[in-house]
Amino acid sequence: MTRIDDTKNALNAPSGGQKRQNESSEAEQIALPFAHRPRFGRSDFVAAPSNAAARAWVLDAEAAARWPEGRMALWGESGTGKTHLLSIWAGRYGAPIMEGSRLNTHEAAMLFEDGGFRAAALDNADKVPNERDLLHLINLARERRVALLMVARRPPARWPVVLPDLASRLRATASVPVGPAEEGLLHRLLLRLLAERQIVVGAQVTEWLLRRLPRRASAMRDCVAMLDQAALESGGPITRALAANVLESLLTREE
Repeated sequence: MTRIDDTKNALNAPSGGQKRQNESSEAEQIALPFAHRPRFGRSDFVAAPSNAAARAWVLDAEAAARWPEGRMALWGESGTGKTHLLSIWAGRYGAPIMEGSRLNTHEAAMLFEDGGFRAAALDNADKVPNERDLLHLINLARERRVALLMVARRPPARWPVVLPDLASRLRATASVPVGPAEEGLLHRLLLRLLAERQIVVGAQVTEWLLRRLPRRASAMRDCVAMLDQAALESGGPITRALAANVLESLLTREE
């Protein structure tokens, strides 16, 4: 965590005999909006039975050669490690990672012209605004014999598409799910997320949270982000009282 103390001192006091509003200096904890960057290395991925099939089809060194049509869709609920797997795979092949919500046909075509790569990755593939852009990317990858890994919340056959050609391509796309996290995975995930942000939480508080948090990886991720913010704002350690306030806010938000 990063904190900054803004100490009011005598240099900021009004002149002309006016009394300072605060006789003593007060240190204010300011929560700076530094972006948290998750660690997406191979060693940071938490392996479990729920992601075993996905790991076999994505992380195996020869997996891409077995993909029908040269493409694969990895799908599952938020926080289950899909983007992490995508990043590991892209790093192995030197593949560019495109963001689905910003996919553009012209930019994708230029990327393929200039690239010289043999693999490409598309995150949030089910959020592409224009279906023709996604169709064009799939066709480009097929024509250039570029392996394409896509990530989404749902399997390709359930993406709401209208274009018949795109629907046909998606039906021909192999897909593998990342299942809901098991109890052991949720425990390890919470500890890893805390460590990523360098947040120190006592074992009793951690266990207390684990017994009460929703059984979803995304809830663990949101809880840790909220704990980090709360600790920055309070300027003190993460106690069970602070954790309880965060948990209440999280559960209220999900209602």
